[in-house]
Amino acid sequence: MEKTTYLENEMLTIGPRAILRSVYFVGKRFLDIFCGFFGVIVLIPLSATVKIASVINKDNNPIFFTQDRIGKNGNTFKLYKFRSMMVGADEELKRLLKEDKKLREEYRINKKLKNDPRVTKVGAILRKTSLDEWPQFINILKGDMNIIGNRPYLPREKEDMGSFYNLIIKTKPGLTGLWQTSGRSDTTFQKRLELESWYSMHCSPKLDIKIFFKTFKTVLCRKGAK
Repeated sequence: MEKTTYLENEMLTIGPRAILRSVYFVGKRFLDIFCGFFGVIVLIPLSATVKIASVINKDNNPIFFTQDRIGKNGNTFKLYKFRSMMVGADEELKRLLKEDKKLREEYRINKKLKNDPRVTKVGAILRKTSLDEWPQFINILKGDMNIIGNRPYLPREKEDMGSFYNLIIKTKPGLTGLWQTSGRSDTTFQKRLELESWYSMHCSPKLDIKIFFKTFKTVLCRKGAK
């Protein structure tokens, strides 16, 4: 009987399924680097356009917005977005929820407001076209995020995620994903958690390709974009 090499022994121990999954994640990272590089290049003229549009609408505040989000294994990172809300939006949200019972209940169920009064004129256009997410290509290039993955959750949402938390953080968050192509703002927070925990357990090249192409349809139809 031939002696097996160290590598062969390791492969037998790990198992073919685990090896394929490792190859999948390595391939996914290479794709992210390529797309991230392209996205950051496009971000330069796009940022100039957003800045000009903001100034025209008498908004001279910074066009970029950074926020702590939960990444893989529960590690936090700085997420980049185009600012779509007024400056001081978090404080304004606290005031709105304190004064309006209906808004408070809506936010409890969906973790967002359908007709959010904090959104600026330029921000409304950015959200409708999903361009507010474009700066996340910086996060993708850095390795904080994938092109396809779960929504990057806020640290304050951890408690509300309950038992879904440990499943969701097994994978990197993504620019687009199963939730974004399954109704997005038209789904409840609970449904979102169910979708994304399912993705973490079943992510694969085939599923990612399906989500990738479905994203174009979702963006073009502006389905669920608020």
